[in-house]
Amino acid sequence: MSSLKLFNTKGGVTEVAPRLAEVEADVQDLVEGHMQTMLGVRFLASEYSTGPVHGGRIDSLGIDENGAPVIVEYKRGTDAGVINQGLFYIAWLLDHRDTFRHLVRDRLGVHAAAQVLWSAPRLICVAGDFTRYDIHAVREHRHAIDLVRYRYFGSEHVGLETVASFAGRAAAPKAGSRSRGTAKAQRTATEAGAMTELATVVDEALLGLGEDLTKVSNQTYTAYRRMQNYACLVPPKKAKLLVYLKADPATVDLVPGFARDVTGLGHHGTGDLELTLQSERDLERAVEYFRQSYALA
Repeated sequence: MSSLKLFNTKGGVTEVAPRLAEVEADVQDLVEGHMQTMLGVRFLASEYSTGPVHGGRIDSLGIDENGAPVIVEYKRGTDAGVINQGLFYIAWLLDHRDTFRHLVRDRLGVHAAAQVLWSAPRLICVAGDFTRYDIHAVREHRHAIDLVRYRYFGSEHVGLETVASFAGRAAAPKAGSRSRGTAKAQRTATEAGAMTELATVVDEALLGLGEDLTKVSNQTYTAYRRMQNYACLVPPKKAKLLVYLKADPATVDLVPGFARDVTGLGHHGTGDLELTLQSERDLERAVEYFRQSYALA
């Protein structure tokens, strides 16, 4: 299921008739100037050279809100080569991790450079349109790929529509050693079991809102995203789950002990609305909050 989002670039009235850009560079300049708002990606570099041996030039480099490296490639219209071109650059990126880390450090600081999520690099293709072969192809690759169709509406609005999105194929986790355990450890595991079960149900609820959703995990949370994160689930604590949502805290009911505004407060994940879930009954009332956040992503 695709979703169209309109962005007002200057402030005016939207015209009905959509159109393509005059030249590809216009699309690139527009997205790079509003990349965090439009794609949820922090801009790092434009027309980034991959060196004389590789002989390429990446349209845009960025890093998303989960720390994943992002390559953005643009085409004015439909171009059958855009996916392969982007994957060519992802292969280069994975072979030059230190180069990317240095770029992140220079632009965003040491902490951001240390948190790069190499397990989930992303390719975002922004183009006038895509073929059915493109849409099929994104499901055949192991990397995360988003196909985003753009349209101009008059001179002051642009629409972005996610045509296809695939989270990539994560490598299977390595089997850990079996814990010998103690009576105390076994009790702790039993106590945590209820929260683990609740986390599974919450995961299903968060993914069940639309076919356009994917998820990605890092060391501190699991993000559920369309083009951008709409929810982040923190691994279960002993007696509660924390979910952070993109919904505006000012527009929802803030229930003590259940929903609170964490704007300006440090926390794992993205979003300023924190939900505390301790039972499936809490999940039932959380679903409406999930829907509001999903509509914004």
